Amino acid sequence: MLKIIDKYILKRYLGTFIVMLLMFIPIGIVIDVSEKVNRMIENKVPFNKIASYYLDFTIYFANLLFPIFLFLSVIWFTSKLANNTEIIAILSSGISFTRFLRPYILGATIVSVFALVMSIFLVPRASAGYKNFRYTYLMGGGQNQMRDNTDVFRQISKDEYIFVTSFNEVSKMAFNFSMEKFDNDKLKYKLIANRIKWNEKQKNYTLYNYTKRKVGEFGDIIETGESKDTIFNFDLEDLTPVIYIAETLPLHDLHKFIDKEKSRGSSNINVYLVVLYKKYSIPVSAFILTIIAVSVSSMKRRGGMGTNLAIGIVLAFAFVFLDKIFGVLGEKSTAPPLLAVWTPNIVFGILAIYLLRNAKR
Repeated sequence: MLKIIDKYILKRYLGTFIVMLLMFIPIGIVIDVSEKVNRMIENKVPFNKIASYYLDFTIYFANLLFPIFLFLSVIWFTSKLANNTEIIAILSSGISFTRFLRPYILGATIVSVFALVMSIFLVPRASAGYKNFRYTYLMGGGQNQMRDNTDVFRQISKDEYIFVTSFNEVSKMAFNFSMEKFDNDKLKYKLIANRIKWNEKQKNYTLYNYTKRKVGEFGDIIETGESKDTIFNFDLEDLTPVIYIAETLPLHDLHKFIDKEKSRGSSNINVYLVVLYKKYSIPVSAFILTIIAVSVSSMKRRGGMGTNLAIGIVLAFAFVFLDKIFGVLGEKSTAPPLLAVWTPNIVFGILAIYLLRNAKR
């Protein structure tokens, strides 16, 4: 049963974290609106679409940045406790530093469980809405950059490959489609089309302005047409850009998708594994950052809260830097994705143990 001091600290822990989110997320929304309002007006985006986008924006970035908000909020209110000599009074009453940490760990558990549930159920849907809105309505000056990052090249079987230059999740349509089939490194046929559209009701695809070339021993057979309905042995998600397909899948679907990509020998498998492992590593980072924040800010310093916040900001940026660097290494290099994703937590976990020992002294 929680004691009064535990309830007091836990209330401050959760309350300050929520206030921190409520302070910074509106700032992020205002900055985003100021950058994109011209394109929204030009494209005549409906208000309900904008409202839905910023709801997804809030969920997406709250999940992405919650460890940093949590870290800074713990430093903030713990520094206030230290400056008011409340921590000295608590420890002088016979409570050990380890016992003093109990409500912090409980608070980190609550936040981590909530973050894990969000990353499994809410964040994939919010990520899809956020990225689809940007692609559909915010083309403008960012169209070329978006299309540069949305090329899709996939091996769908042992000897079949598909390619599209861009994909629109809303209309279920991909552009500049091509499909090639090989036999012992020899091209058997190639199909190209200006557009390919998925038909939800019919469960098939429609090709527009297509050309199919079948390579023969004595001559090629060429078929052309304005449109054609057909069935392929690949899924709609295979046309979705690598940059966000994994982020938009719920946990169960993500596991199935990764298994399918492994069986195909996909070259992008590390990208998907990084997304999967981060669903678990980010909630765990809440415990590590909480211990570091308490260890750093529980001591009353000459510079007051300013010194603690400065140390906290430096450590927060260091964590973000390591997370981004090792995330890219996990996606692009030969480093194991699991090790790359968990390296920031391992490094800061060691730092947390060191700082905790010094704080106890």
